[in-house]
Amino acid sequence: MKTIEVDDQIYRYIASRTLHIGESASDILRRLLALPLDTEPTVALGHEANAEQTDEVSTDVLTMLLDNAQLAKEESAIARFMLILSALYRSQPDAFRHAADIKGRKRIYFAEDPQALLDNGKTTKPKPVPETPYWVITNTNTGRKRLIIEQLMQAMGYSADLIAEVCNKV
Repeated sequence: MKTIEVDDQIYRYIASRTLHIGESASDILRRLLALPLDTEPTVALGHEANAEQTDEVSTDVLTMLLDNAQLAKEESAIARFMLILSALYRSQPDAFRHAADIKGRKRIYFAEDPQALLDNGKTTKPKPVPETPYWVITNTNTGRKRLIIEQLMQAMGYSADLIAEVCNKV
């Protein structure tokens, strides 16, 4: 196997096209370019993805996001919040689905329909989370946005150190 360098934008594109945990970059590119399947896949495509692989892949997507110039150049907390939520979904869609049940005292934070968020408060200002089926409330202060990210990441099983690092980027 050969190693190549790609810029951040290309890496993000490849990572965003991952269909399942453990899918290698070669497999993703082969699928996107409609090339014939390799006789020996670089990663087994069975259902047995060990916890170490899952952590490595999901952390890799977030690490890439944290180092991303796009996140740093975003001026609004809402834009950074949305980029982080999108990356969390791409890193572990199933875990995100289960974790999206978190809510505040009076409001739900996530829904697949903006009306569900509006029904829980007229000033929620729901926005679609990019590249996901979810909508999120955005009419909250930055501290609340950080709390939403923190609760979501805890429910998804991320480490406290990574959670703190991501929350500081909002």
